[in-house]
Amino acid sequence: MLRSIKNLTGATIGALDGEIGKVHSFLFDSESWVIRYLVVDTGKWLPGRKVLIAPTALGKPDWQSRVFPVNLTKEQVRNSPDIDTDKPVSRQREAELHTYYDWAPYWGTGYGIALPPGYRVEADRGAMALETAEQGDPHLRSTREVRGYRIHATDGEIGHVDDFIVGDDEWVIRYLVVDTRNWLAGRSVLISPEWVRDIGWEEREVWVDVTRQRVEDSPPYNGTDPVNREYETQMYDYYGRPKYWK
Repeated sequence: MLRSIKNLTGATIGALDGEIGKVHSFLFDSESWVIRYLVVDTGKWLPGRKVLIAPTALGKPDWQSRVFPVNLTKEQVRNSPDIDTDKPVSRQREAELHTYYDWAPYWGTGYGIALPPGYRVEADRGAMALETAEQGDPHLRSTREVRGYRIHATDGEIGHVDDFIVGDDEWVIRYLVVDTRNWLAGRSVLISPEWVRDIGWEEREVWVDVTRQRVEDSPPYNGTDPVNREYETQMYDYYGRPKYWK
């Protein structure tokens, strides 16, 4: 099912033996748009600390009470590698986290090993290099950070990122919710990440491969109702784009 990141933020994270905190934000891969971690604020339990939880550690959520169970104990979370979530997370720190929890690395064979500081793997002709030491993954971004980014169509600005719609089965961001209130009064629209042409991280801007007129005439989006397959089909048919579920 497709769900709003806004609505998931603040949900309770329950360990096997008690509550560990609330969902603060999500870290996603800006190339694949897959959610890699939930950032959990541990509140009064571990004051001043936030921890990362991979979606693979989640049990079946209780959507009505907004509780996400995790297959971890409070002691495991307490003793997990201390990662400063307010800074870019390096691949080395991710590797330490995955090794500690025995999570399978999402970045593939050969990249999930906690390499010594400064270690480099050179590809043929020096075309590729992996440097893990203290380098933040440039593709790992926070939903909290990207909210507010300005969105540009091919012929002008249309609004800003207000929310994200994510599939709770594979934890993939399916849509950016764009607030167009300064252009189309009182209206929001959905834009697929597949239509994103470029992102200016320093400029806090996103460019998409649609025109302002197409956005203006797109099927209306009611942010209070769940996004269902009927609406998705209507929208993809309108834009003439291939459907992600096919």
